[in-house]
Amino acid sequence: MHNIIRRFIDFFYPPFKKLMPLPFFRYLSCGGLNVVFDWLLFALFYNFIIQKQIIDLEFIAFTPHIAALLATFPITLLSGFYLSKFVSFEGSDLRGRVQLFRYLLVVAGCLIINYFCLKLFVDGMQIFPTPAKMITTVFTTIFSYVMQKNYTFEQKKQGKK
Repeated sequence: MHNIIRRFIDFFYPPFKKLMPLPFFRYLSCGGLNVVFDWLLFALFYNFIIQKQIIDLEFIAFTPHIAALLATFPITLLSGFYLSKFVSFEGSDLRGRVQLFRYLLVVAGCLIINYFCLKLFVDGMQIFPTPAKMITTVFTTIFSYVMQKNYTFEQKKQGKK
């Protein structure tokens, strides 16, 4: 499956060849696909599954936007790892379990950024939840790219032992 996705993304690369290297284009494409998938899932959960209701578990209650975030998180975690490992950063020398552990750490950082940004934008600034999630994505994307490239899926530099 990842070869089909890679070929599909690479098909659209030629017009961008002078602007960016192929690995970065793949990262942006995979990340973009996963972000759109995340937004769609978030809107679906928020509007139709959770129905904009507070989720009360007796011992803790979640506002609808935080409940939607927590519901969509595991799904996009798995799709993002798959795309990152097999399409965006296929050249990493690290073992899969090391990549997964590091990926989980970076994603935990993204989840913390998501939580605080959603609290700030929705609860503090009264921005609607779906646009707030989209704004938050800008911050998490920058953090994620830097960390995934340089930590999770790092590659040995040529000439280095």
